[in-house]
Amino acid sequence: MTAIAYDYPEDVRMLLDAVGNFLKTKIFPLHQKHERLLSDQRLLYERDGRFAPDVLRLIHDVRVASAQEGFYAMCAPQHMGGGGFPLVAYFAVWEQIFRMCGMKYWLGHHVLSHWAKGPSAVLDNLHPDAKAILLPDIMSGKATLCFGLSEPEAGSDAAMIKTRATPDRDGWRLNGNKIWTTNSPHADYAVIFAVTDPERAERRAGGISTFIVPTASTGFNIEKVIRMWGSPGGDEAMLHFDNVRLEPMHLVGSLHSGFRTAMLGVNLGRIYNSARVVGIGRWALEMAFEYAKVRRTFGRPLSEYQGVMFPLAESAMQVHAAHLMSLNVAQLIDRGATAQKELSMTKAFAVEAGVKAVDRVIQLHGAIGMTNEMHLTDAYITMRKINVADGTNEILRRQIVKQMLAGDLAL
Repeated sequence: MTAIAYDYPEDVRMLLDAVGNFLKTKIFPLHQKHERLLSDQRLLYERDGRFAPDVLRLIHDVRVASAQEGFYAMCAPQHMGGGGFPLVAYFAVWEQIFRMCGMKYWLGHHVLSHWAKGPSAVLDNLHPDAKAILLPDIMSGKATLCFGLSEPEAGSDAAMIKTRATPDRDGWRLNGNKIWTTNSPHADYAVIFAVTDPERAERRAGGISTFIVPTASTGFNIEKVIRMWGSPGGDEAMLHFDNVRLEPMHLVGSLHSGFRTAMLGVNLGRIYNSARVVGIGRWALEMAFEYAKVRRTFGRPLSEYQGVMFPLAESAMQVHAAHLMSLNVAQLIDRGATAQKELSMTKAFAVEAGVKAVDRVIQLHGAIGMTNEMHLTDAYITMRKINVADGTNEILRRQIVKQMLAGDLAL
C-alpha cells in the first residue's frame, strides 16, 4: 500500500526490491548473530571512543558485500564506476533502508554509500592520478572517507574557515583544525577544505580549495573522538593538521573553487537527511499505531483516547508532507533545476517534523519508550542531531528568505 501517487520508474522499483531482500537476508541475520556486540555500547567502542575492531570489521563486510551486489555505489556517476542512478533513487533507497531497519538494525545504514563517507559525485573531479590510486578501494567499500569543512570558529558560516594550504614546491602544506568530522576516527581519506587565497577568501570571492588527504599522512592527527549524548564513543572527531604535505594529485577540482564541491556534498546531505526523517518517522509511527491497539489503560485501548492519538495523526500528516516534498525536490534537481529554495524548505520542514514524531511516539509508549530495547531514544538523538547537520534550520530559513527576496516566489 502507498499514499504516494508518484510511481518510481521500473529500474528503481527493481532496485528497491533487491535492496529490501538484501536487508532481510544479510543485515537482519547479521544483527541477530552479533546482537550483544552491536547493542551494548560498552562493547561497541574502545576506550578512546572509536568503534571496536570487531564492529569495524562488520561494517566493512557490509559495505563490501553491498558493493558486490551493485548497491553501495549505485548513485555515483557511471564514468566513476557507479550505477548512475538519479537523486529520486537515492532518496527512495535511503528512505526504505531507514524504514525497514529503523535504529535497531543499524548496520543497514552502511548498505548505501553516504556522500561524505564513500563514492558519490563529490569525487567526480578527482585528479586522474588520484582516481587511479584511490577510487578502486573507495568504490568497492574497502576504504572510506570523511568530509572536513566545519571548524571550531566556522560552523554555519563556512567561509570563516582558518585552515590553510600554502604553496610548497609543486604542492602545498596543510595546517589547521577541523571539528565535527563524521567518520574521521576510522576513515582512510579526508576531503578537506582549506584557504588557498586569503585575500579572495576574505572577500568571499573564492579562495578556498578542496583536497583529498590520506589520513595516514605525517602530521594528520585525530586529536579527540567527540562523545555526545552520554555515549562512551562516537563517530565524529577533532582533527589537527601539522604541515601535512599535499601533492598536486590531492587537489580536487579547480584551485580556489572548493565551495562548489562543498555545496554539492551539502545538497546530497539534505536529500539524505530528508530520507532519514521519512524512513525513521514511518518506522516509529508504525510501531506507535500497533502499540496503541494492544496497550490498554483504564479498561480501554490507547487507540480510543483522542488526546493520545491526535498528536500521532498530526505527525503522520507532517511525515507524509515531508515525503511528498522530498520526492518533489529530488525530481526538480534530477531535471537540472538548482532548487535551492525548495531543498532548504524540504530539509528544514522534514527534520523538525521528524523530531516531533519520534518524541510523540516515545510519549505514547511511556517508560518503555525510553528503554534501549525500543531504540526510540536512538531515533530521537538522530532526529535531534540532523536539525543541525548539513545546514541548521535557521540557516535554511535564511536561504529561503534570500531566494524569495531575489524574486523566486514560486510555491
